Amino acid sequence: MLDPEGWIGSAKWRLSPNQDVRPENISPDLVVIHHISLPPSNFKNNGRFIIDFFQNKLDPNAHPYFAEILGQKVSSHFLITRSGELLQFVSTQNKAWHAGVSSFMSREKCNDFSIGIELEGDGESAFEGAQYTTLTSLVKKLEVSYPNLQFAGHSDIAPDRKTDPGIFFDWQKFQKETAISPKNLPYGVSSR
Repeated sequence: MLDPEGWIGSAKWRLSPNQDVRPENISPDLVVIHHISLPPSNFKNNGRFIIDFFQNKLDPNAHPYFAEILGQKVSSHFLITRSGELLQFVSTQNKAWHAGVSSFMSREKCNDFSIGIELEGDGESAFEGAQYTTLTSLVKKLEVSYPNLQFAGHSDIAPDRKTDPGIFFDWQKFQKETAISPKNLPYGVSSR
């Protein structure tokens, strides 16, 4: 369950500076599912480089790709590693910087009203069972505090820029395991 400050006690907390206060009287009603891997398609470091990236501590000399993303200010509320470990970077009461230029059902600036969940993945391989287990548990905890959540992929809200979580994210499995109403999955359960 979320504590009164918007944190999940069972998560490992790794505070990100990349956040803002939500606009006044705005409570999250959307969850955006993403994927990320650093270096790309490398899962050998159990999310360590992702943590560094979200905390603006990524060493640009550790991998050539890291020099390319140097200076980007990115965060998400949550990260679920390949092993199913849950990390939290931003309180759900605050705005994480995960969606960028985006639109959900004609509402712009999705960061203002969404919760971002990153799954460690690359869009080219299936997600792990442990990740779905943790994701299901997380969603059920979030729904206690935010009962009217809708769910979308980053590709749904930024289709010209993003492809994540990608074709290997199993929306049917996600819907079945979480028992989310189909009306709260406005883009459906087909892989995309």
